[in-house]
Amino acid sequence: MLRFTNLGKTVTSRLRLITMIGVAMLLADGAFSQQYAKLTDEFRLQRLKPAEGKIRAVIDTDTYNEIDDQFAVVYALLSPDDMDVEAIYAAPYLNNRSTSPADGMEKSYEEIIRLLEKMGREIPENFVFRGSDRFMADKGNPIDSPAARDLIRRANSSDEPLYVLTLGAATNVASAILMAPEIAEKIIVVWLGGKGLTWRSASEFNLMQDPQSAQVMFDSGVPLIQIPTEPVTSHLLTTVHEVAHYLAGQGEIGDYLVEIFKAYNEGDTFGWSKIVWDISAVAYVVNPRWFITEIRSSPILTDQLTYSVDHSRHLYRTTTHLWRDDIFGDMFKKIQQHAQEK
Repeated sequence: MLRFTNLGKTVTSRLRLITMIGVAMLLADGAFSQQYAKLTDEFRLQRLKPAEGKIRAVIDTDTYNEIDDQFAVVYALLSPDDMDVEAIYAAPYLNNRSTSPADGMEKSYEEIIRLLEKMGREIPENFVFRGSDRFMADKGNPIDSPAARDLIRRANSSDEPLYVLTLGAATNVASAILMAPEIAEKIIVVWLGGKGLTWRSASEFNLMQDPQSAQVMFDSGVPLIQIPTEPVTSHLLTTVHEVAHYLAGQGEIGDYLVEIFKAYNEGDTFGWSKIVWDISAVAYVVNPRWFITEIRSSPILTDQLTYSVDHSRHLYRTTTHLWRDDIFGDMFKKIQQHAQEK
């Protein structure tokens, strides 16, 4: 009997130890999610209202990934009545125009400098920052970078909210939120990423580059305005003829945008058009009336890159439609006006 009793105590002790280890692992895994700022939906909805007047903004951009970020950066800088662009961050990317996320980030950094030079703008100190040299391995491990640190500093520098126009993988922005969760009270993220909530898959380039940072966007409770690629920004189609008609001869930056647009497709352009995705994030803060939006419960982004619905989750804003002509018209006019002022 004694032998069996001791065996029972041993088994019980081991079970208790296993249980304690399991609980500790769960707590460790959820450590960062527990550190997210606790915002009320009332506060969040106030932040998600269309902006009134001129806003503070930073741009996080994988600028050399293709050609749409260049249009977006120029558009933002030529909208000083609507936003004060305080900084631009280079985001990582990996595709046929880079050899690694670090290489993509560095090429994006160089492209930002190139755009500013072609616009004839002096590059002030602490205006352009290098971002992460890799994607997040998991959503509990932020990646420190000059961009993430500057975003934290800038967000905390004022009580006025800072709009974070996120045009690529959200690595820099998600890392800043994990490093300093309190900035969720100070920023509003406008992110071009994912597909519409009714699509079978959420996967698109920006989201699938760094799914962990995308999960932080949806899970952290930061005031978030999502601009899906399909079926929203996919309406932002233009052609070689249209871009050349409005921008050729419109200063060095106009000619550069025409040049990279033409070079993007060196084959037969008969009937060809190109989506200029990223100008949507800039256009949203220039004039939210160019968009139809909905307030929804933030989706759960699964590891399979699909959306799962839980209506008890915090609220966010998603766009469902945009007016293509108003957006392109405003951008083309501002580039032409910039050339005339030169």
